[in-house]
Amino acid sequence: MYLVNKEINLKIRNFKQEDFDEIFGMMKEFYASPCVLCKASDEVLKRDIEDCMSSLPFVEGFVFENDGKILGYSIVSKSYSTEAGGICVWIEDIFIKPDFRGYGIATKFFHHIENLYRNTAVRMRLEAEASNKKAIEVYKRCGYEELPYVQLVKKL
Repeated sequence: MYLVNKEINLKIRNFKQEDFDEIFGMMKEFYASPCVLCKASDEVLKRDIEDCMSSLPFVEGFVFENDGKILGYSIVSKSYSTEAGGICVWIEDIFIKPDFRGYGIATKFFHHIENLYRNTAVRMRLEAEASNKKAIEVYKRCGYEELPYVQLVKKL
């Protein structure tokens, strides 16, 4: 393991073009796992990364880094919630490489993103596959609560 008995000097930053291949590899691993219900094609994943690095105002990509080594990534998007009365920040993806799980990276990221959007958003939101118990435990420890909506989708 890379971080045995070592404190993480976590840096959270936006995607860069030179990160593309590593982010793509992590996304392929995430979307092939039982943590997601719908698998995404390589074309979709590549477009997601490109969108995060573009000037689109409603999507942003972050990498988690320690001493120049990428430990994971997250993609967040923004929407409006009439129910909550303002901007909702969706944590679309959050993936931490297996060797780096359990170091508090997700918790640090949640603090980072909440501080980043503290003055512009009224709600943070994420989804989790029900069987992903460890992730759900982390989310609940960070203050997230289950939302008892049934979600419906229509593919265009």
